[in-house]
Amino acid sequence: MSANVNNVAVLLTNLGTPDAPEPSAVRRYLAEFLSDPRVVEISPKIWKPVLYGVILRTRPAKSARAYREIWTDEGSPLMAISKRQAEALRNRYGDALCVGLAMRYGDASIGYALSKMVDHGFNRILVAPLYPQYCAATTASAMDAVAAELAAMRSQPAIRTLPPYFDDPLYIDALKASLDRQMAALDFTPERLLLSFHGMPERTRTLGDPYYEQCRATASLLAKKFALPIDVAFQSRFGRARWLQPATEAVLASYPAQGVKRIAIAAPGFSADCLETLEELGIRGRETFLHAGGSHFALIDCLNDSAEGMAMLDALIRRELAGWWPPA
Repeated sequence: MSANVNNVAVLLTNLGTPDAPEPSAVRRYLAEFLSDPRVVEISPKIWKPVLYGVILRTRPAKSARAYREIWTDEGSPLMAISKRQAEALRNRYGDALCVGLAMRYGDASIGYALSKMVDHGFNRILVAPLYPQYCAATTASAMDAVAAELAAMRSQPAIRTLPPYFDDPLYIDALKASLDRQMAALDFTPERLLLSFHGMPERTRTLGDPYYEQCRATASLLAKKFALPIDVAFQSRFGRARWLQPATEAVLASYPAQGVKRIAIAAPGFSADCLETLEELGIRGRETFLHAGGSHFALIDCLNDSAEGMAMLDALIRRELAGWWPPA
């Protein structure tokens, strides 16, 4: 990492991943992830005994099996794709702009990446959480990590942040182009397109989190561009609390009884494919739909490092760097 002449850098951030599909690695990752008060909004006095006494004793082995289903020669899909996204941007900018990558949990932490950028002389940094829809458990948590690192610095850099882009024409057009390209390559014609977003407890919405409304806004804008009927659902329910509805699994199970036998499913809230898309939707979701009587199922890739996705990220970043980069 070497400073450019303008000392400007971009730090891409995403959620994170275990460093191996093994129970011990998953346990370390889950312990960090589920200890974040942005993720689990329960008093630590109540939550910690449950986390360490029950969840971290049982869930890591189950999750490790799921990770093994999708692990690649490059490692975790989320990490591998995120690295390719960062490298694709570096190829676009060359030495004119530094592009770094960090994860909120696990290896390559946000705090470490930010401190290294400052150590190398970057004093204007755009932090880019790759979450199209704002959620306190994702976007705000990433910014918490940034703030914690800044709090320890005597000399702080200037910070900008990439805002949520759930309704940005750049994002909607990229999704449309990606969906069109992938569905045109299918050997069947879907009767329905299901958009599955990551779920959150219903109480987060009542407390003022805009996530649900932003997911719905994304879906509404996409629906205007398709003749194909589009449905919305929320996945990854955890615990006993009421979560955002409808649940993806329930929607998939209900389709065949409605006469819907051929579907495509996409997860536009994820910037890169990961456990929740590849295993939860691509494997378990497929099984649920086919077991209920469906005949054709297609999981659509996330934007990942596709041409559409990278053109969108490039344009968003250039817009947010206006006045900083490129130099006048």
